[in-house]
Amino acid sequence: MRIHILGICGTFMGGLAVMAKRLGHTVTGSDAGVYPPMSTQLEAEGIELMQGYSAKNLSIKPDIVVIGNALSRGNEEVEAVLNMGLAYTSGAQWLAENVLQSRWVLAIAGTHGKTTSSSMLAWILEYAGLKPGFLIGGVPLNFDISARLGESDYFVIEADEYDTAFFDKRSKFVHYRPKTCVLNNLEFDHADIFDDLKAIKKQFHHLVRTVPNNGLLVVPADDSNISDVLEKGCWSPIEKLCLHDSAEAQWHVENVSAGDETFDVYRQGELVGSVDWTLSGKHNVLNALGALAAANHVCVSPAIAVRALNEFKNVKRRMEVFAKVNGITLYDDFAHHPTAIKTTLAGLRGRVGDERIVAIIEPRSNTMKMGVHKETLLPSLALADVSFVYMPDAVDWSLDVNEHPAIHIISDMEILVQRITELATANDHFLFMSNGGFSGIHQTVKGLLE
Repeated sequence: MRIHILGICGTFMGGLAVMAKRLGHTVTGSDAGVYPPMSTQLEAEGIELMQGYSAKNLSIKPDIVVIGNALSRGNEEVEAVLNMGLAYTSGAQWLAENVLQSRWVLAIAGTHGKTTSSSMLAWILEYAGLKPGFLIGGVPLNFDISARLGESDYFVIEADEYDTAFFDKRSKFVHYRPKTCVLNNLEFDHADIFDDLKAIKKQFHHLVRTVPNNGLLVVPADDSNISDVLEKGCWSPIEKLCLHDSAEAQWHVENVSAGDETFDVYRQGELVGSVDWTLSGKHNVLNALGALAAANHVCVSPAIAVRALNEFKNVKRRMEVFAKVNGITLYDDFAHHPTAIKTTLAGLRGRVGDERIVAIIEPRSNTMKMGVHKETLLPSLALADVSFVYMPDAVDWSLDVNEHPAIHIISDMEILVQRITELATANDHFLFMSNGGFSGIHQTVKGLLE
């Protein structure tokens, strides 16, 4: 079958393309914006990419067109699909019908940590010899690929709450029907599609409704928003997670080091192992507990799972050290929400102590561009010694930094690069945070420092 994918360079759609190719289909795709790591992954798979959206791209006469959720009415190629009467579907629906059917799906949902937690879980199952399939919104360094079919019934998926397609406004995750489901956390995000937090809770409850009563829900013990979701109705067993000993939680940790590199894991009050890894941040400790609980549900012992975490290498663009130049460490991170920014900085601060942290932020997500988080963005940068926020002139909201002398608003990329490189000294830590390509600033700064 010839499958053509619109929005193929998104992390989800790119992973889907890889699996479709492995299933023996001829796969092509088009996209307006192409940047690594997804573009390089697709090229390595031999998948033909078409730059830009055009009716001409459909001259290949696909059997079906899979349309990503970034595409809407008015797009030339979408309009051509409709006008030509071509068969089309969403990425989530295609995945459910062609890959997930009859498999044991392990889904990771939540506002934050989905990619990292999914990568942890996939690696734990791989380490245990289960050879799972997976589709993750990033590239786990233990695999160097974001998606694969696997060789067992188990399939790990990053379960995104974003809408499915222009013709299906349900959250993508309602298509997946997991047997094991982790709800990491829940906050307001995606203001471009959700009116308020109540609307997001409704979609999360739709997900809860799909988990069978012989399945498992894994949730934090102290997230009031997730508690609200469960109060709407829950028909599955629940296991809870906590960062301290709690009568409510089946899983908790103790003896967490200052940088969160080491901690002891307890299940039902009994020590099951000690994690010693390269990650940082309390959020990642909680992510680890979720992955351990999910793996335990498919009979991977906590002892084996902990050993797997000790060999976990993280994910591309999740606190990824991409260069060390003249004593300066440069990190690339995907953080695009004030909570994620705050927890990422807290993890780095715990690891580097008093050494200087320079945070460089691009508020690029749709929610950020709308200014929804402008009141919490500046406080989220408190643990950085110096911060730069890139605010192009096209952004129609502003930040008041009068009470934050260490935070600088820059609207010109060249000036931003100049300011960063001028202040660089040995033992600095430069943390670049964006959910996009950030105009290649990482490599530009690296080159100038060299």
